[in-house]
Amino acid sequence: MKLEPRVSLTVKIIVCLLFISSTLKIQAQDKPNVIYILVDDLGYGDVGCYGATKVKTPNIDKLASEGKMFTDAHSASAVCTPSRYALLTGQYPVRGNKGKGIWSPAPVTSELLINPEQLTIADVFKNSGYATAALGKWHLGFGQGENSWDKPLRPGPNDLGFDYYYGIPVVNSAPPYVYVENDRVVGEDPNDPLVYVGRGKEKEVTPITPIPPEASQRTANMFKGAVKAHKLYNDYTVGTVLAGKAVDWITQKTSSNKKDPFFLYFATTHIHHPFTPGTNFQGKSDAELYGDFIQELDWMVGQVTATLEKQGVADNTLVIFTSDNGAMLNLGGRNAVKAGHKINGDLLGFKFGVWEGGHRVPFIAKWPGKIEAGSVSDQLICNVDMLATFMALTGQDIDNMDSLDSVNVLPALVDDPKEPIRRELLLAAHKPTHLSLRKGKWMYIPAKRSGGFGGSQPHHHAWGGAPAVAFVGGVNSDIEDGHIKDDAPVAQLYNLEEDKYQSTNVYTQFPEVVKEMEATLQTYKPKN
Repeated sequence: MKLEPRVSLTVKIIVCLLFISSTLKIQAQDKPNVIYILVDDLGYGDVGCYGATKVKTPNIDKLASEGKMFTDAHSASAVCTPSRYALLTGQYPVRGNKGKGIWSPAPVTSELLINPEQLTIADVFKNSGYATAALGKWHLGFGQGENSWDKPLRPGPNDLGFDYYYGIPVVNSAPPYVYVENDRVVGEDPNDPLVYVGRGKEKEVTPITPIPPEASQRTANMFKGAVKAHKLYNDYTVGTVLAGKAVDWITQKTSSNKKDPFFLYFATTHIHHPFTPGTNFQGKSDAELYGDFIQELDWMVGQVTATLEKQGVADNTLVIFTSDNGAMLNLGGRNAVKAGHKINGDLLGFKFGVWEGGHRVPFIAKWPGKIEAGSVSDQLICNVDMLATFMALTGQDIDNMDSLDSVNVLPALVDDPKEPIRRELLLAAHKPTHLSLRKGKWMYIPAKRSGGFGGSQPHHHAWGGAPAVAFVGGVNSDIEDGHIKDDAPVAQLYNLEEDKYQSTNVYTQFPEVVKEMEATLQTYKPKN
């Protein structure tokens, strides 16, 4: 499944010169600290600097005004677990699971989905003398084989280059509802162990924080025992706990006797459902619980940036803020839409689907003196590019990467290249049938529909596809009255340069483009 380079010699020379220029600037100073804030399910329209009016996000907006906003940034997948796989490994999720691909959220009993022998972004920083930590949502599994949760959670984050891990082992909507520190459950008691019992054992499992229906879906607990550990986890204080851990870790690494640079991967559970903002944030937005959760997220970002200022390291820290995929039209999202909030802006589609709303995400980078304040870039970039970019940032040989999926986009961060750095991008939905290709201005989807959620009724949690587009008032030439037309083309092609919101499927108008896109897409698929 080798990737063939498709970039012209002229573009290669331009990008090479930009890279040399950028590298010289970086080598002239100490290695920067790096904080990568990965938000969960934050849509393209969910923050003020990207157009939101029903929520207030002053700290995130300040990052944008002091740094650079990207308008064409993407997650490699519209699904949480495969998106995180791409970020950490620099490989498209289709490479994972021994070439079968990673398409879905990792289940509660999932083994670690990343081979400890694989190079990760944490390894990149460790290899350059950085202290490293991962805080927050993990959702990439633990151990080898099925994880029964009855032994140390190894291999895990500590085996992928992270010195320290503290956070939510799966996601805030799935058990176990406990914190994990490195490879142990926080508050574990050998006399009262955490025991996995599976679904449908409500009378056996340990009670968890009660939440109202309007907070949106949360899976019932599947674990008994570990009463103390469960009590330490409260849905309404997760934001405060994780922000506090980030502040404490940064403070520790920037104390007077600490000289090594640091890398922090801060993966928030906000704004994934259930929507459980802390007391201080409830009812404070104009977009229901969904908006309140965003405003608590903004406070968390402010805690991190204020700590950098307080510790005197803000000027030598690269802060990146982005999301693992687009927003989801669950109950919380629908209530926000009813209040006038556009969760994915005017983009077509939602989380899990391959339309733009599923994977085009906010991406902001701030690095004082290196990234121009208040700048905007329309370069095509992806979270899978972070491995190559961080290798370049730390002066490492990009040729040592395991694959060619990751592209060094450092020139797009610190400069303003006029030519595209990335010519094409593989984009995944939940369904393998909708593995799709972006190439220049063209977006090719080799099937009908979005390849994601399809709920449409008030009791449905996972809304998506044509019914969801109709719910938010979206327009697409294949959709009529919330359904895909019977005579819709068999696949989809969009000119994003002229039609960013994918209102018109031009599949039948450009057969030669379709032929070329399909041929290129086939080069990425496993040769089984």
